[in-house]
Amino acid sequence: MKFVDLNSDVGEAAGHDAALMPLITSANISCGAHAGSPAEARQTLTLAQKQGVVAGAHPGHPDPANFGRLELPLDPDRVFENCVYQIGALAGLTAISQIPLKYIKPHGGLYHQANREEQYADAVIAAACQFNLIVMGLPGSRLEERCRGRCEYVAEGFADRRYRPDGTLVPRDQPDAFVEDPEEAVAQVERLLNTTSIRTICVHGDNVHAISFVQALRTSLQAKGFTLRAFA
Repeated sequence: MKFVDLNSDVGEAAGHDAALMPLITSANISCGAHAGSPAEARQTLTLAQKQGVVAGAHPGHPDPANFGRLELPLDPDRVFENCVYQIGALAGLTAISQIPLKYIKPHGGLYHQANREEQYADAVIAAACQFNLIVMGLPGSRLEERCRGRCEYVAEGFADRRYRPDGTLVPRDQPDAFVEDPEEAVAQVERLLNTTSIRTICVHGDNVHAISFVQALRTSLQAKGFTLRAFA
């Protein structure tokens, strides 16, 4: 039997979380530095707990003015401290919602830096190890390489972003960075599942097409014999 996980970035006050939660299997919950708030995080954890969705921490650069999407030149110690601080805050709220944290997925600029550069990857991994969390990132990345022998890694594909030939994402400020059509998103996911090691698929929670994308993906994947199940 084939299994695949559907994840989404939530807790960012995008307005789609309640509708997305019954459709996904893993929730990347904002830790409040790039977007969201303690109240938003708690509400999102409660939604996840009620729907049986696995919760993960989604820390990012503390740059809400840019939604954490800029790549910041931070010292590895600062990246480690920022991640530990954010994950720790979210972990504190999990006790109230009675749902454990299972993994970490860096957000935005930090995600791309950690997937590409060793110093950022090591800082994220060190933070993950403090909480015994699985790390999520791109297949074949420096982040995956640095996780070997240190912590579990799960490779992620994107339904709503286009790719460069080297397997990295087209930057958001470049033309054709986004997949706009649900059918194209389904076709891209099928290609990724057939040609890469991905175990989880992301649709961004702030995507205006998020609900239709996830619904289309669920229908297509289940029709092809996939069971939708969290990886953790």
